Amino acid sequence: MEKFFHLKENGTSVSTEITAGLTTFFAMAYIIAVNPSMLGQTGMPWGAVFLATIIASTIGTLIMGLFANVPYGLAPGMGLNAFFTFTVVKGVGFTWQEAMAMVFVCGIINIIITATSLRKMIIKSIPPMLQHAIGGGIGIFIAYVGLLNIKVINFESGSPALSSFADPNLQIFLIGLVVAVAMLLVKFPEPLAWLNKGAFVIAIAVAALIGIPYGVTNMGQSVSIVQAFQQLPETFLAIFTPAGFPSLFSNASRLPLVLVTIFAFSLSDTFDTIGTFIGTGRRAGIFSEQDEKEMEEGHGFSSKMDKALFADATATSIGSLLGTSNTTTYVESAAGIAAGGRTGLTSVVVALGFALSTIFAPIISAIPSAATSPVLVIVGCMMMSSFADIEWNDLSVAIPAFFTGIFMAFSYSISYGIAAGFITYCIVKTCKKEATKVHPIIWAVAILFIADLALQAIV
Repeated sequence: MEKFFHLKENGTSVSTEITAGLTTFFAMAYIIAVNPSMLGQTGMPWGAVFLATIIASTIGTLIMGLFANVPYGLAPGMGLNAFFTFTVVKGVGFTWQEAMAMVFVCGIINIIITATSLRKMIIKSIPPMLQHAIGGGIGIFIAYVGLLNIKVINFESGSPALSSFADPNLQIFLIGLVVAVAMLLVKFPEPLAWLNKGAFVIAIAVAALIGIPYGVTNMGQSVSIVQAFQQLPETFLAIFTPAGFPSLFSNASRLPLVLVTIFAFSLSDTFDTIGTFIGTGRRAGIFSEQDEKEMEEGHGFSSKMDKALFADATATSIGSLLGTSNTTTYVESAAGIAAGGRTGLTSVVVALGFALSTIFAPIISAIPSAATSPVLVIVGCMMMSSFADIEWNDLSVAIPAFFTGIFMAFSYSISYGIAAGFITYCIVKTCKKEATKVHPIIWAVAILFIADLALQAIV
């Protein structure tokens, strides 16, 4: 184990790595309940998504630990699953099988750009302020989804309005929200520090338990592990059935929209991952500045970050084959890194945690959206921290950043938020007579977005 993971070289030990792995797992375990609930709204069977989430998370995290030897956990990404459900399927009108086919293509694209110089070109082409705006905008979008899921905000009168808190679902939501905030902010002494790390799981559990006497949590609607395995064939390799790839490319008029959607999946996934690696890895010394330089200038898998990016991209394709949206590196891995995790052994422990959680299917399937929605709101709040890195006093920066973030929520679409940001960025730079400073890739994507919107208007 020492020889494989280089524990001493990385200043860690087996016990520290196990502790770090458990910390990361409990910090991100909420996705086991949230993801099936989210994707289930597209018509996908809960049990199949539950197992696909666990299997994809287990395999992806194992690849990260054994191939890249870095302490990161992977699971279907928050934001990306919301984009899959509310924009691609419910908004645009693709079937979940077609959307899953696009996720698979996204994974293949990310594998290719990880192994070639395309990655470097894309990373360098998008201005940092747009990257920050995309991250913050996804935060607004996720929080908004959480509020609408439980109908805190309703549109019954034709305009946005606050719902009555006489509704038991809203009462459970508020309890879960308060518990989540308390568990995150109240600093417990060292023996109880795990309470902070597992804040989301605790909040979901408390809200779900309190929901039983309210009639909000109903065990009669739960799914057994046997039922889950019986449902898995419905999503496994569904992208290769007539409802998948053949249907996706059967209508030539939809091709621009398909390409834009795949781009949106790939863009969000790529920059979420790179941001997580740089934000957590540089501080902890997992990825050195030299490693980042090799990643930008080298080819193939010349750096530790190249291998980590490859593991992340591979997990997305594997997840789509099983039946879940983009599997990506979780920022919650920072909890395990803070606990001392420095090698892939941490990831192996996280993977084991996911695998063992399979036996809890009957309990997890009974958890209502009133218990998981508070987590969406808080995760959205945390992701909005990206806005802090934007120079809001400079209008040439603020305008594209504003349109990127606000359109994601108001149009209920991450891709349209990215479209608004790219288009307004090109407009701003043109007005400042700096059009030549805009990277050709940005121009090309902005034109593609405009063409897509024009085609929708015509058709």
